Amino acid sequence: MDFSVFLTGLGMGLGLILAIGAQNAFVLKQGLRGAHVLPVVLACAISDAALILLGVTSFASISRLLPWLDPVMRLGGAAFLVWYGARSAHSALRSTEALETGALRDAPPEPLWPVLLTCLALTWLNPHVYLDTVVLLGSISTQFDGQQTSFAAGAIAGSFLFFFSLGYGAALLRPVFASPASWRILEGAVALTMWGIAAKLIFGS
Repeated sequence: MDFSVFLTGLGMGLGLILAIGAQNAFVLKQGLRGAHVLPVVLACAISDAALILLGVTSFASISRLLPWLDPVMRLGGAAFLVWYGARSAHSALRSTEALETGALRDAPPEPLWPVLLTCLALTWLNPHVYLDTVVLLGSISTQFDGQQTSFAAGAIAGSFLFFFSLGYGAALLRPVFASPASWRILEGAVALTMWGIAAKLIFGS
């Protein structure tokens, strides 16, 4: 294990994942609610780890074998993000009582499996995730001949560090979101984020 290459992978992994996106917004919301945080952060981190390994080992071969994959991922991901953004916009316009943190704590949490399926869809249906992990990290790893394992380990460690910090650190923000207005703003921001990403996928950036 080359520690300097590990740190390079860690920095690259964190740098790519820090940008606000659909997946991160979903993890933040679950952390604020305190609902299914561990399964959600594990699902995100393990998914990232699998994609990073895929990129480091075989991203070039995949792009040559499946040239149709990019447009399919873009359109499918955009459709999902438009739907999810509409759901968040609807939540932003709901009654004040439905957005109060006390009501959220007292209400029964959403079942685990629908939450996990949404989380996985936000991860695996987002083409930007593939571009960041499979394509970009995969191509950068080729610079470290013989040390790709160290690079991949660093990038994977960055994903685990980020998602666990986001999911469990969100609890520190709960006092801010005691206000129904804060929840409205969050839901509205999530909706705009989803639609913005969908627009980039459809029309290009």
